[in-house]
Amino acid sequence: MNYDLIVIGGGPAGYVGAIRAAQLGKRVACVEKERAGGTCLNWGCIPTKSLLRNAELFHLMKHRGGEFGFSFENLRFDWSKIIKRSRDIADKNAAGIEYLFKKNKVEYVRGEASLTEAGAVTVNSADGKTRELEAAKILIATGVVSRPLSGFPFNGRTVIGSREAMVLEKQPKDIIIIGAGAIGVEFAYFFNAFGTKVTLLEMMPNILPLEDTEVSQTLEKAFAKQGINVLAGTKVVKAEADASGVRISVEGKKSESLEAEVCLVAIGVQPLLPAGLSLQLTPRNFIQTTDRYQTSVAGVFAAGDIIGPPLLAHTASYEAIQAVEGMFTDHVPKRINAFPSCTYCQPQVASVGLTERAAREQGLKLRIGKFPFSASGKARAAGEVDGFVKLLFGEPYGELLGAHIIGAEATEMIAELGLALTLEATHEDIEASIHAHPTLSEAVHEATGQAFGTAIHL
Repeated sequence: MNYDLIVIGGGPAGYVGAIRAAQLGKRVACVEKERAGGTCLNWGCIPTKSLLRNAELFHLMKHRGGEFGFSFENLRFDWSKIIKRSRDIADKNAAGIEYLFKKNKVEYVRGEASLTEAGAVTVNSADGKTRELEAAKILIATGVVSRPLSGFPFNGRTVIGSREAMVLEKQPKDIIIIGAGAIGVEFAYFFNAFGTKVTLLEMMPNILPLEDTEVSQTLEKAFAKQGINVLAGTKVVKAEADASGVRISVEGKKSESLEAEVCLVAIGVQPLLPAGLSLQLTPRNFIQTTDRYQTSVAGVFAAGDIIGPPLLAHTASYEAIQAVEGMFTDHVPKRINAFPSCTYCQPQVASVGLTERAAREQGLKLRIGKFPFSASGKARAAGEVDGFVKLLFGEPYGELLGAHIIGAEATEMIAELGLALTLEATHEDIEASIHAHPTLSEAVHEATGQAFGTAIHL
């Protein structure tokens, strides 16, 4: 065998799995069709956060500058530079992964891989050359791609996915976004901040339907205040597109026809399966694996988005490490349990563990603590008083079951609660941890106290 492990895919599952195997002393090759880092670093997590940071700054200066004592006579933005900054950041991050490959002696192979047989991978490179690789074990980490709306295919101009939305040469005058999960919500905030008229459609009763209902409803109100037209509980019944734009007919609280220059379809993703060997799949066509991340073919493993939800970069990395350590050590691999979920619009949304809705459905007895940022001194000083921290504790032991935050820096604050959940912390543990003053994270301490009648600042 040429290698101990061949990894197909260089995203958060693939490159992390490859590096971890190299750290264990294995000879590793990582095959990537486009560029190291995969969708996350090149066309997802990282470049979108660059766009959102630009949007946050512009929205703050344009709409709230006077609140902070600033005034502008001719505040403008350069759309092309905003896009370029995002692309430059993505390029730097991809180059960073390529450096890590060299540092860890992972062979980086550019090309499209196919599984010809167990232990064998064929790589077709862009220059037409073909290379045959062999390994004792193979890890598939090919990820997912945007899923089109039935009967309304992507055309790259007026009907686009998230990838095209990041590099539009011209800012659209108006845009319809179908799907209000994290991707749809983040792009709704981004385009609206720069003055594009945004209509956000969601078939479920609330946007961010997987989040706590209270959080979703609070975000809907914040978006409405920002000028985003949110149509939740709304179904697309007809969609047409031509070179000039799109026409969408919807049914919800009322039936109406919508028009816009561009439609971003963000209704979900579909797995990107490698060619070659036939593998057992789930009903939604993700690769089926065992608890050890083993596929239906001996010696072939899979991790990350390609094996199904939760479809997050950080869970993909976790799965890849578990799979690799299970292959080459005595470690017993673990499957995803509690994991943080983050949405980077403003106000930010972050959560870990059970929602109140899920806990009630399971018949769990709860104590719920909630602390609004409007009562936080740091939030007032920062001018970011929207939102709250909401914590769910079980009874009779007071263990943390779920945490939900909407507000400034929610995506940074959630790490503390993820650790608390992992350590099976109780309300007493959190209250015994002194939180620095003044910080936004004091809201975690206060929400804990509020659940048990000991909050001071409410």
